[in-house]
Amino acid sequence: MTIRGAEPETATTVPSSDGRRRRGDRTRTAVLDHAVQRASVDGLAGLTFGTLATEAPATKSAIAGLFGNKEGLEIALVQHARGIFLAAVIEPARAAAPGLDRVWALVQGWTAYSRTRTFAGGCFFRAVETEVDSRPGPVHDAVVAVRREWDGYLEHHVGLAVAGGDLAADVDPAQVVFELVALLGTANDRSLLLDDDGAYDRALAAVRTVLVAHGADAARLA
Repeated sequence: MTIRGAEPETATTVPSSDGRRRRGDRTRTAVLDHAVQRASVDGLAGLTFGTLATEAPATKSAIAGLFGNKEGLEIALVQHARGIFLAAVIEPARAAAPGLDRVWALVQGWTAYSRTRTFAGGCFFRAVETEVDSRPGPVHDAVVAVRREWDGYLEHHVGLAVAGGDLAADVDPAQVVFELVALLGTANDRSLLLDDDGAYDRALAAVRTVLVAHGADAARLA
């Protein structure tokens, strides 16, 4: 039985379809790579299909075809930024033992990620969180999901440090995470606003003080 109007699957048509898909994937990645850097500086509101088309390797119609609308582009950007964050911070830290060592590795990794400008505007998520915090909708939800994922991962390893005796038994992991995230975020913001690279060293020193105050062995936090 033949579906009217359908082309038969031959050795020439299938590779052609695969080739178009690969080209589409490459274009999508190239657009997202460019857009995520711009958004880290100018915010999500500063992105339009028109401005991207003048800078990224794709036409306005091609970008619209890839993402559908502005909201689709913004959600795709959040997920793309998440992947970059995972590669820059989470994956390298997995070489450290779960618990306190992993927490310290994550803190150092986050500092390097912001300090070396993995995103041109510092931490992508610091840039967009304040933009969407009072803007309910799917983009807000996507940003919140990444924030909760990061906080939850940190909290899990703080909890393992407590369970393993590397932090005091009465430590509240959620409180520790609140303190660590606040210090790291402040370093990111001060480095951008004040052009103060030393903020990262001060943040690391402050995180070390927090962890030692909660029972960590200072010698472990070299």
